[in-house]
Amino acid sequence: MIALGADHGGYELKESIKKHLDEKGIAYHDFGTLTGEAIDYPVIAEQVANAVAAGEYEKAILCCGTGIGISMAANKVKGIRCACCSDYFSAYYTRLHNDANILAMGGRVVGPGLACMLVDVFLETEFEGGRHQRRIDLIKAIEDKQ
Repeated sequence: MIALGADHGGYELKESIKKHLDEKGIAYHDFGTLTGEAIDYPVIAEQVANAVAAGEYEKAILCCGTGIGISMAANKVKGIRCACCSDYFSAYYTRLHNDANILAMGGRVVGPGLACMLVDVFLETEFEGGRHQRRIDLIKAIEDKQ
């Protein structure tokens, strides 16, 4: 099961992603916003990131207007590697090399068709490990110093 979350700027994109996940039979929990009403993206980002960091969900998808703000907020939670992506190459390599556990996208940047493609590659790509694990360990060491 994956976690989903969005502010009002990413609400419509999140709703499109939910339909896509439903069609693929992928279970998710929607942390909101559930109505599209204005909400501050750090609130949603923190809830989703804490749930992923606690191991309640393996991965998550976050959406705001650009994907940038919500990814910055999510990355403040220890253990989170959230990548804001708007192209296939980045979404693929953020899993393959960076072992990202949250994908962020912008509802004003990425259309629903591309977003669903990015979700698929993000969820289906496994972390390669090897030399890349050393770099993930270095990221964790930075977190531990804070």
